Amino acid sequence: MMKTVITNARIYTSDEKQPWAETLVISDDTLAYVGPDDKSKYGDDAAVIDLGGRMVFPGIIDSHIHPGMVSQSAWHIRLPWTEDPEELLAFVKDYAEKHPKEEVPFLYFEYYPTSMFGANGPTKKMLDRAVSDRPCLCQDFGEHLHWVNSKMLELMGVDRNTPDPVPGLQMFVRDEDGEPTGWIKEMAYLRFMDTLSDNIGWAPPLEMTPGLMEKFFLFLEAHGITAIADGITEGEAQMRSIYELDQKGKLNVCFDGIVRFESFDELPGKISFLRQLAEKYSTKHIKINTMKLFLDGTNESGNSALLSPHVNDPTGTNYGEILMDTDELKKCFLLCNREGLDIHLHIVGDRAFRVGCDAAEAAKKEAAKADEEWVTQIIFAHCELIDPADMKRPAKLGITINWSCHWSGGYFGEEAMNYISKEKWENMYQFNPIIDSGALVTFSSDVVTFYELHRADPFFSMQVACTRVDPEFPLDKDAYPGSVRPPDSAKLSRENLIKGYTINGAKQLRWDSIMGSLEAGKKANLCVISDDFFAVPEDSISNIRLEAVIFEGKIVSGSL
Repeated sequence: MMKTVITNARIYTSDEKQPWAETLVISDDTLAYVGPDDKSKYGDDAAVIDLGGRMVFPGIIDSHIHPGMVSQSAWHIRLPWTEDPEELLAFVKDYAEKHPKEEVPFLYFEYYPTSMFGANGPTKKMLDRAVSDRPCLCQDFGEHLHWVNSKMLELMGVDRNTPDPVPGLQMFVRDEDGEPTGWIKEMAYLRFMDTLSDNIGWAPPLEMTPGLMEKFFLFLEAHGITAIADGITEGEAQMRSIYELDQKGKLNVCFDGIVRFESFDELPGKISFLRQLAEKYSTKHIKINTMKLFLDGTNESGNSALLSPHVNDPTGTNYGEILMDTDELKKCFLLCNREGLDIHLHIVGDRAFRVGCDAAEAAKKEAAKADEEWVTQIIFAHCELIDPADMKRPAKLGITINWSCHWSGGYFGEEAMNYISKEKWENMYQFNPIIDSGALVTFSSDVVTFYELHRADPFFSMQVACTRVDPEFPLDKDAYPGSVRPPDSAKLSRENLIKGYTINGAKQLRWDSIMGSLEAGKKANLCVISDDFFAVPEDSISNIRLEAVIFEGKIVSGSL
């Protein structure tokens, strides 16, 4: 049995019973001791490492990230960041001319600013001016809107007679004659990609393989992330690839898979699929126990579900879109509970949040009447806009709230004010009242492409959440002093950030008995960092370096 002693360290444990320690002892893959220095705990022949006062904390848990989507996006073409449509179109045209159809049969560009176009969005005719000889797609910065040319619509077989996958939510924007304009919401195009691929005799390099995914997991290792929840598990090939990496000893992270469904009628079949994946690919590092539902869209796209009508709607009747009513969602919660599964919901607008809470409350009451034990963990991701009357409901209902910290500043700009009032915009991203009420709040990155993978660095995310300033996408400093997104009271404390990224994340993933805090008997997942997280200036948190990352007792990045 090999023992390693790490001593003379500032060890932040995320254990409420003992928040700080000086020494820890690793026995194989487990923590044998955490506490004040006590040489009697070392044991014979232990390797003793003096950290000289450097800081240690538990391995980071990113409780909402997209390994499949990130891995599959490596072939996308990066657009220059510009608010000028003509500059963007010139880039697309130049790229297409330099890379003929025979070389690149399908052009996929990311990102254009969501704010570049008004509520009606861009048109296919505009994009046709840049490229018309092959399908072309441009993805918006919010990742929920897509702009395509006429050739892509033609080759997908999409026209005025094509029904929208989910009317009002996952849809093709249309003109007054019902013709698709070339603007697509919520990835509706994905349902027609097989047709497009058949028509052009080419498919994008999306096949999940261990080689395709390995770069993503190396990023996690280098950034101290030792456990993740997958935002959407992209099919069996992804699970098989992760399983194969684990079998080869290359998966130095614990993985919690999630299967997506879109209706109550679809849910039983998707649960069956989850069971199949779990039976084939579960290991000590891999589990699959959660269903995923997108209840609404995004504030920037105008399809989040709101309690008040859009400010740009003269009729006062557009309250955004929602996928399910309270009763159908309640039935989904009850079925997941009977199946012993957790459920993770994408919720953005205040109406979606209220419907989610109402459905959870109704489901738990019905289960109690039937004398059914409640076992399902309900997770609401994002929750960007919450009515003050609903702030304390997650704590009362046992709902976990998950927030992507690097969104806390100016990442999505002011685009939401196309649909909501400035007052509402200034009250988005409010999580301190929820934390103060006692709800479980966890943190994550929710990155979906290689374009933004660097933003999954936990220290970058924590700096943005502490300061409400995005170093890459700052708000106009003349309108917002210091580029700080209001209100100042929404800044998250370092203590709450570490808690949300460690022990709370472990609770969401149901792994808190083995990780999330540095306690004897738990796995030796920990990070050694260059600076004192609690002492560096808030705007320097992103400069903290990871000097060593240990996963189950093994150094997987850096050195001691």
